[in-house]
Amino acid sequence: MNTLPPTTDTSPTVTEVVKDVQRRELGVFLRSRRERIRPEEVGFAPGGRRRTPGLRREEVALLAGVGVTWYTWLEQGRDINVSVQVLEAVSNTLRLDRQERNHLYTLAGVQLGPTRGECAALPASIQKMLDAVSPYPAVVVNSRYDVLAFNDAYCKVVLDLREVPVEERNMLWLTFVSREWRCSFVDSVSMRVHMVAGYRAALADHLGEPEWQDLTQRLLAGSSLFAELWERYEVAEPSTRIKVLEHPKAGLLRVEPAILWLSQLGHLRANVYTAADEDTEAKLRALVGVNS
Repeated sequence: MNTLPPTTDTSPTVTEVVKDVQRRELGVFLRSRRERIRPEEVGFAPGGRRRTPGLRREEVALLAGVGVTWYTWLEQGRDINVSVQVLEAVSNTLRLDRQERNHLYTLAGVQLGPTRGECAALPASIQKMLDAVSPYPAVVVNSRYDVLAFNDAYCKVVLDLREVPVEERNMLWLTFVSREWRCSFVDSVSMRVHMVAGYRAALADHLGEPEWQDLTQRLLAGSSLFAELWERYEVAEPSTRIKVLEHPKAGLLRVEPAILWLSQLGHLRANVYTAADEDTEAKLRALVGVNS
């Protein structure tokens, strides 16, 4: 009886696919960062024939003290070994801030700290905490901006999430695509810029994951503004600066976000929008129905 030779599956594993996506994203990110630096800022003559804005690859390599070929391979997404020392030199050369540096390390597959899992179900104590901070609107989101919990104050002041289908309870979707917002942020442009930058930073840990890919593609297809901001390749952490909202009944509200990281549950955070002045305090109490 003839025996067929065993077949060998040469298709890439999920891990290999994710790493390949990360390397390509790393190359795009590095290119976007070097193109924003003017040659004269780092001592190079601004003249000459330059096909691309900013620094050339060989100039970045020279300033970072690494080989031109090695840096070129890094931008091309080649599978090469990257040391912490070299990444730090590239980071300094490209003048990356702390968040951008962390993003660089994540894409390069270099762990800066212990990884944390993500909890899908929230304990009842989290909802009790959200209810206890009333009349301040509060919401719990994950790193993908999915809304996992909220309080009654949030529904009365910002958006009645109880009326929004569960599958649409995503802050990016509600901000860029949906028309469900009950009140608007006066500084919506800067807020949206920061949200996209925060989402891109978080995505570095989830490249290749279907849920993240699907959300990104739907946002790109549904919002030209998101697509425009996405091409900037900016990264950021959640902002705590004062925000101004315009409520249809109460008028202007000045709120200051307090971010509570729920570290025991993974990459989750509770955003509590506290009153930034006495006038807003009184308006929030009136809207929510909380006595002084």
